[in-house]
Amino acid sequence: MLVEGKWETGEFPKDEQGRFVRQKTAFRDRITADGSSGHPAEAGRYHLYISWACPWAHRTAILRKIKGLEDAISISSVEPFMGADGWTFSESGEFSDPLFGEGHLRDIYVKAAPDVTGRVTTPVLWDRETGEIVNNESREIIRMLDHEFIGLANDKDFCPPDLEPEVERVLDEIYEPINNGVYRSGFATTQAAYEEAVTELFDALDRWEDVLGEQRYLAGDRITEADWAMFATLVRFDAVYHGHFKCNIRRILDYPNLWGYLRELYQYPGVAETVRLDQIKTHYYSSHETVNPTRIVPLGPAIDFTTPHGREGR
Repeated sequence: MLVEGKWETGEFPKDEQGRFVRQKTAFRDRITADGSSGHPAEAGRYHLYISWACPWAHRTAILRKIKGLEDAISISSVEPFMGADGWTFSESGEFSDPLFGEGHLRDIYVKAAPDVTGRVTTPVLWDRETGEIVNNESREIIRMLDHEFIGLANDKDFCPPDLEPEVERVLDEIYEPINNGVYRSGFATTQAAYEEAVTELFDALDRWEDVLGEQRYLAGDRITEADWAMFATLVRFDAVYHGHFKCNIRRILDYPNLWGYLRELYQYPGVAETVRLDQIKTHYYSSHETVNPTRIVPLGPAIDFTTPHGREGR
């Protein structure tokens, strides 16, 4: 993390009981359609830094894609391996920094705020005009991509006004036990902390399995931002969280409704090309030395997200 603009290394933050503690994001400005925030929604103005491996960044890449914003907002990824230097860029090629040619994502943070304190995470939404990070909180970025780029994006709405309270409720409900729960399980440093987190995780998965037996999507009969937030965790689950993070009570494959739901979302136009399982597996298995000291990346599992999902008519 950065402390007053200086890079420091150490373990993931945890409490006295060995529970993983996720720190809050540091940049919370907004892009607005009318420009009232100082960051107007304009084509070519913003760049999205992501990691294809990171589920928080993945949800922003999905919204950029399915809202038709590829020409309006540029995108690039850091390298999949994250070591003591944090997220890094290569000197050239796919994982280089197209804006400044920097070597580390932390350099982008320091450009925006020389005295910044906080973890250096993806996604990062950069404003070329002001030379600032607008936001690095994925939930807020997907809402901006969904609602603020009027005239630049398509008219699909993944948080329509009549569903917004339910979307917000579901996003809150899945965050701690599922989206963050896999990390709380994987980065726990005591047996008690691990068992607490993994039990809450599978209790929540069991509950949503039942919900998806009654309705097609998390918030009802339409795909919403909540579904893409869930998808980014589920699509990684059997490949990395089940083994690497010891979330192995059940696989998503063992849940008929969740497995069909995951396949349906994967098959939504444009989404499959945002799923980079090679980057996902490389990142998790090679980056977390305390979890996987050998850093060996497994060849499996074989997962076919393209088989018919069978969720029509729900």
